Amino acid sequence: MNSFFKIALPALAMLFASNVALAKGDYNNVPSEDPQFLACKLYAATKWEGGEEKSPIAGQTKADAFCECMWNETPEDFKGSLAKFSESEKGASTNKTCEKYSNWHD
Repeated sequence: MNSFFKIALPALAMLFASNVALAKGDYNNVPSEDPQFLACKLYAATKWEGGEEKSPIAGQTKADAFCECMWNETPEDFKGSLAKFSESEKGASTNKTCEKYSNWHD
């Protein structure tokens, strides 16, 4: 029984660690020509500063990561502006999540 735990516990620890490492950047990829995503990035570029800086997500700017998060965090049937929604009272919680995800906040 002891030898089982000597093997199982390290294996479980490695499995847990690998899942944690994969958690960052776990959002569904946005289709590159998605109108909502492109509009979000355009709005972000004209309204806010720092969006062109690197985000914690490999290969993404802060604006890319923020808009990808907003795209994934809003309901499937949402048809409005992701960036404007983030500025609304209803979107405040989602905005906070996406600011943290993209490391783009005050």
